[in-house]
Amino acid sequence: MRAFPWLLAGAAIGAGIAVLVLNDWEPEYDTGYDSVGDAARKTFGWGTRQRAEGKVGSVVGKVKEGVGRFTGDSGLEAEGTAEKVVGKVKDTAGEVGQAVAQTVHDLNK
Repeated sequence: MRAFPWLLAGAAIGAGIAVLVLNDWEPEYDTGYDSVGDAARKTFGWGTRQRAEGKVGSVVGKVKEGVGRFTGDSGLEAEGTAEKVVGKVKDTAGEVGQAVAQTVHDLNK
């Protein structure tokens, strides 16, 4: 019974990695390979990675927080809460990066 939360955490991390590997996140820009289009592509890729890391971090944080509550381990619960917050911040930073990349792309048309 003690292994179940860790199995759940492993499944969540595996699902996050599968989303990263199996999805094509980069939009197709028709501005060619000029420096501005390349910068937009790189920024979009960075934002995508940050969002993925943030979502995986949030899931791991939720699992740790739940395990901490279940077992009465306040340290693990606090660690999980902190990881959730860091995950949300990374997700938000990734959203901003993707928005900047899209704006640069739109201005470069």
